[in-house]
Amino acid sequence: MRAKLLVLALLLTGIDMFSQQDSQFTQYMYNTININPAYAGSRGVMSVFGLYRNQWVGLDGAPTTMTGSLNTPIGNSNVGLGLSVISDKIGPSDETSISADVSYSIPVSETYKLSFGLKGTANLLNVDFTKLNIYDSADPRFQNNVDNKFSPNVGAGVYFHSNKTYIGLSVPNFLETKHFDESASSSNSASFVAKERMHYYAIAGHVFDLSPSIQFKPAVLAKAVQGAPLQVDVSGNFLINEKFTIGAAYRWSAAMSAMVGFQATENWFVGYAYDMETTKLANYNSGSHEIFVRYELFNNYDKVISPRFF
Repeated sequence: MRAKLLVLALLLTGIDMFSQQDSQFTQYMYNTININPAYAGSRGVMSVFGLYRNQWVGLDGAPTTMTGSLNTPIGNSNVGLGLSVISDKIGPSDETSISADVSYSIPVSETYKLSFGLKGTANLLNVDFTKLNIYDSADPRFQNNVDNKFSPNVGAGVYFHSNKTYIGLSVPNFLETKHFDESASSSNSASFVAKERMHYYAIAGHVFDLSPSIQFKPAVLAKAVQGAPLQVDVSGNFLINEKFTIGAAYRWSAAMSAMVGFQATENWFVGYAYDMETTKLANYNSGSHEIFVRYELFNNYDKVISPRFF
């Protein structure tokens, strides 16, 4: 019951002033295209990615997220293309985002490239108020559901990278869209359910060769959005014998994470992460689980000397 009350409080108090956050992933470094369109095609091969995240297990109405993406370079050109789908469910609402990405890379040295990217997104929002235990069933704010509320958006990013280092800056959504309840007919009624604000992302990472069989990659992600605390994720992963990955991450004032991965074949890579809350929310859930699989299509003449860490 306390868990239900907590989620309902989060949802209901947000009806008038909720600043909606982008989907959050612990293993973002394996699917950077979600936050930075300039990443499209940067791995040099066609990459297909799928992820499922179950957040705050045991908390009624907690978020669950599924995402799938494909990105690839176009021949021997400097152009990359990407397509991704994200499905988010939390409480009575679910949102689906479909994005298309295009990037253009400029070689700036023998080892480094500077990539620029653009993102176009279509969002569909649904809110089913019948899933809530509403105190006042006559409240006009909850009379009509929100059905497939469409909103477009555009974003952009830059990505400076080599096979060992990357730095990126991006804003996936420039438009600050209001998802509103058109049934609101009085000044006392809610005028919108959620507001999409601009999210500013900065990412960086580097791969250190500790020995012929062990590589270490520290990485950092910072996310800033108006109306929410600055989010900083710091992580470190070890790649052992180009097969096994093990690491840990810390999300500032939010959670600690453990990560493992396995390069099953030259094409297939699978990964898993477990998040443990460091806030009082830990009293109401047993943590968060995240699993992904990535498939990469190599040409016969491609030779992967060392798997890309990002």
